[in-house]
Amino acid sequence: MKRTNIPIYIDLLFCLVIMPPIIMLVPVDRWIVHHTVFMLTLIVYLYGLYFVYRKARLPRLFMQRKFGHILLLMGILVIITLLLTQFPYPPEPNKLDPLIHKARQHLRSQTVWFFFLVVTGFSLSIELIFELFRQILSRQEIEAEKNRAELALYKAQINPHFLFNTLNALYGLVLTKSNITESAFIKFSNILKYMYAQTTMETISINNEVEYIRQYVDLQSLRLNKHTQVVFETQIDDEHAKIPPMILITFVENTFKYGVSSDVDCLILIRITVKKGELLFETENTVMKENHANPHAIGIENCRKRLELLYPNRFTLIMKEENRQFKIRLSIQL
Repeated sequence: MKRTNIPIYIDLLFCLVIMPPIIMLVPVDRWIVHHTVFMLTLIVYLYGLYFVYRKARLPRLFMQRKFGHILLLMGILVIITLLLTQFPYPPEPNKLDPLIHKARQHLRSQTVWFFFLVVTGFSLSIELIFELFRQILSRQEIEAEKNRAELALYKAQINPHFLFNTLNALYGLVLTKSNITESAFIKFSNILKYMYAQTTMETISINNEVEYIRQYVDLQSLRLNKHTQVVFETQIDDEHAKIPPMILITFVENTFKYGVSSDVDCLILIRITVKKGELLFETENTVMKENHANPHAIGIENCRKRLELLYPNRFTLIMKEENRQFKIRLSIQL
């Protein structure tokens, strides 16, 4: 059921299901014969009263503190209802006892006020529910817009961070006049194409993200010597699973930033597994530089905030250091 159709369904419910049985509480068959004009006027008035309340949105006026508008509208409706109670009776064919005539008038007056209160109560209750519903939707839309803005900010911060680290690696290759510099720039060009191709996408296939990470690992491996061993493992049972782009790259960057050495043997392990709708991402590296485990690093904090916005209560992120081995374990329910 679409949200925009709900008010229409409520109006139809009132007009076709609720109001007819209420009207049947009075002797309609007799009134429609002897008091036709009054009966038709009463029916039109009751339906009109309902839609006046629906159009006026009194709960919203109350929240906006427009008490004068509310009093004016209620005053007008009360006056119209009072005039309806004084609707002239048609002349009686025979002389009627004044007490009976007065009792009938009193009964009709009570009936009009009873209908007025029923329609007023139902209309205000429905409009109050709608107003609460609108407030909830409005807050949700504001929160969603805020989340989108935050995600865009965090994602925008990843790109300069990544480019800075990668250009540093390329700069080192250029300075050493390495014969793999050309290959490194080709890989860097492919990575840039990927980065700018996915800037407008909210999600991408896991295969594309893995290939992007693989190229980044290959690029970083070009500048390493035999002392650093890099192991990159993947096991994916659903190649079409969707994840946000560049959600994992910061963790991969950190393994190369803090876990490589030119004179000490060390290992970098990166493992990506997708199984039964769960993404498991793991990294492990020897701590060759300090502050690697700093939980307040900009890149790590951005990733954590993105995860909180994208997967609330659906992810776990564990980072720990044991015996100079830094480990990350990220689990996401896709």
